Amino acid sequence: MEPRISIITLGVKNLKKSFDFYTTLGFPSSRNPEDGIIFFKTSGVCLALYPLDKLAEDVFPSLNSNPSGFSGVTFAHNTRSKVEVDSILELAKTAGGNIEKPAQNVFWGGYSGYFSDPDGYLWEIAFGDCWEFNEDGSLIIK
Repeated sequence: MEPRISIITLGVKNLKKSFDFYTTLGFPSSRNPEDGIIFFKTSGVCLALYPLDKLAEDVFPSLNSNPSGFSGVTFAHNTRSKVEVDSILELAKTAGGNIEKPAQNVFWGGYSGYFSDPDGYLWEIAFGDCWEFNEDGSLIIK
C-alpha cells in the first residue's frame, strides 16, 4: 500500500447546507448537491461530502440505519487496479485490521471494500477505471 490518503469523506446530514458552507470557505468543486456526492479540490487530499445515511449504508450494507458508533468519517486509498484493492485488504487483515466490507463491484461503477484499523477507523480501498493520478500517486479531481 502506498503511504497516502486519497480522500477523506465526511458523512453529512444536509448535503446542500454542507456544500454551501465549504464553498463559502473557498473550497472549489466541479460538482453540486444534485450529484449526490461532492468532491472538493484541495492542495493534497480530496475532501468529499456524502449523505451520512448513504455512507453508513455503503460501509455497513446489512444494516438499515446508522450503526451505533459510526463516526461518519472514512478515509479512502484509491488504487490503479482491482488487484491492488484485494491485496491491500488482505494486507490490512494480516496486520490486525477487520474487513468490514469485502471488495466488490459497487453502484458507482468501481470496485471497493472497507477495513477498520485496530482503533475502528474506517478505510475504503477503491479502484475506478476512470480515475487519473498525478506522478506522486495523488488523485486528480476534475
